[in-house]
Order: sequence, then C-alpha cells, then structure tokens
Amino acid sequence: MCYSRAVPEENQPRWLVLIHQIPPRPSYLRVKVGRRLQGLGAVAVKNSVYVLPRRDEALEDFQWVRREIVAGGGEASVCEARFVEGLSDGSVEALFNTAREADYAALAGEARALQASASRRGKRAALSAEKVAAALPRLRKRLAEIVEIDFFASGGRDTVEDLLSGLEAGLRPPRPKAEPGAPVMRDVRGRTWVTRTGVHVDRMASAWLIRRFIDPEARFRFVRAQDPSTAGELRFDMFEADFTHEGERCTFEVLLRRFALTDRALARIGALVHDIDLKDGRFDRPETVGLDHLIAGIAMRHKDDEARLRDGAAVFDALYEYFKKKRGA
Repeated sequence: MCYSRAVPEENQPRWLVLIHQIPPRPSYLRVKVGRRLQGLGAVAVKNSVYVLPRRDEALEDFQWVRREIVAGGGEASVCEARFVEGLSDGSVEALFNTAREADYAALAGEARALQASASRRGKRAALSAEKVAAALPRLRKRLAEIVEIDFFASGGRDTVEDLLSGLEAGLRPPRPKAEPGAPVMRDVRGRTWVTRTGVHVDRMASAWLIRRFIDPEARFRFVRAQDPSTAGELRFDMFEADFTHEGERCTFEVLLRRFALTDRALARIGALVHDIDLKDGRFDRPETVGLDHLIAGIAMRHKDDEARLRDGAAVFDALYEYFKKKRGA
C-alpha cells in the first residue's frame, strides 16, 4: 500500500528555470532566443539560466523556447525550482522588479520626449500634435506589454500612466464650461436617479459611484429611453440626461469630472469602464478583460436591474479597495 503526503505550501517550487546551451552558429539563434526571453519577462540568474514565476502559461512559454533552441542545434532543459541557499526568493523578485522598473523608466523617457514635442508653439504645434497622436497607441501598447510581465508590481507604472494620460488630455478639445446652476454635490442628496433599464457596465459603475461618493441616500428608477422625466429627478447615462457621455468620456468619467472626484483609485476604475463601454482601447489596462467578463456574468445572472446594481456594487467595492491599496496598481 502506498501513502502520499501533500507538500506544504512553503515547500512548493515557486520558480521555473530554463537552462540552455546555444551553439555559436547560426549566430541569429542566440539573438532570437534572447529577445524571446526578454519578451516573456524572464530574468537571468546566471549565464544561460533564466527564471520565471511558476505558472502554467510560463511553463508553456519556456517549453516553446526550449523547442526553438533544440531545433537550432542547442540543448535546453526546463525545471521547477525552490531556492534553498544562495539566491533567495526575495532577491529573485528584486531582479524582476529591477528589470521592469528599467522598462517603465525607458517608456517614461519616451513619453517625456513626446511631451516636450507637444509643448511647441507656433507653426510646428499642429505637426507636434500629429506626432503625439501617432505615437500614443504604440506607447499604450508597450505599457500593456510591460504590465503583463510585471509579476511583482514594481514601481514606475503610475508615472507612465500619468504621462500618457496627460498627453491624451492635451489632444482633446477644451471642454465647454458648465452652465450656471449645474448640479454640485450639496444639491443632490436624497434624490431619485433615473436611467435606462437593462443596466450594464457604465450604468452599474455610475450607480455605485453615485451611491458611495455622491449621494448616499440615492434612489434609482429604471425606465425606457422614451419615458418622460419627473420633476426633481436626475437622469444619467441616457439621451438628454443630466449626466451622460460628453465627447470621448463615458458617464462614469463625466460624474468624476462634474463632482470633482479626484481619487486616483476612482480614475483607475474610470479607465476600465471607459474601455469596456466605448471599446476604443484608450487605456488598455490589464484588468479590463476580467471586469468585462464579470459584468457580462452579472447581466446573464440577473434580469432585474436592482439585482445587477447590487452585484455590481460588490465588484466595484472590491476594485476600489484593490486600486486604493495595491502598490503600482
């Protein structure tokens, strides 16, 4: 009879290690493998010894690299590892963070150079704006690639996010000033907020924002788009509403702006809501796809709008705490 004992969590291997030997010819193979490993976010702990955090996708990535090396006449092995002496988990994590901080710093340098170009005046201003508009998608894509391999939330991401957001803001036309008498926070306590039935991401998020940060006593009513409004109600995210899309901003972003909510965690949520709702990939944050699936699941689970708001509020409460407390998020 055989008995097996579960390995304690602290003794589980944390790392995947690729050990390779590449022949001098063909010379391009070494360059190709080096670039591939760099793209995966792997770091070298010794010559020809590369490490990734142990995950299923990392194992598959290393297996593909190994196959390329062997096909080119080299040798390679992939193994799981736990450092016992010498290198520690903390020192390996530091290697990853150093590599990602360098990536963020390089990207920030490009963004600052673009910012300097955008600040030009006179005849060259229009040309500079075109240059910024053409470069921003590439910088956003590069940022997303770095975030994907930033396994331990290194520093530097917020700096790049702020630089890119500033460049994007500079390309937008000036927003018209609010008309006199536009609602401010003290005017909206205990109001009824009206929106369309079948709430989805922007309306779920906006309702959460209203009740948590704008009007804690808010009541919500759900109507068809053509239904008339009632005196004293505030309409949001629908045609000719008090608060709805303005230019390239979704309703959630408009509420942040109109009520002067400058909390960075709320801005992060606004970026996710914007990309899911407008589908323009402006912010391209890694959490967008996961939130999109969660919201779709809530909509599939509930036909009742109040139930959707309740489940959605739990999701946005959790996201807010994450962005509020997570370093580098």
